[in-house]
Amino acid sequence: MAPDEAVVGCTGRLTLATRGTEGPGEVLVRVRGGTETFFAYSDEPLERGTTVLVIESLGHREVSVIVWSDPLLDPPSGGDTRGAR
Repeated sequence: MAPDEAVVGCTGRLTLATRGTEGPGEVLVRVRGGTETFFAYSDEPLERGTTVLVIESLGHREVSVIVWSDPLLDPPSGGDTRGAR
């Protein structure tokens, strides 16, 4: 099956942990106005519940993912108080 380019760049949450090179987990991805599940592969093991970014479609409902932290929702720690008064 051909890669699903619509899912690349989408974020999701792992519903089953990935095992790195030992095997995939499962990710629920927000795509096409809804949510869909895919087998999720990552270089390193990732825990269930981790927010991830889809970086590649491997075809047949399989994707490569990396950990994702939304900079607008998860500002960096360290006491940045610009704009706060």
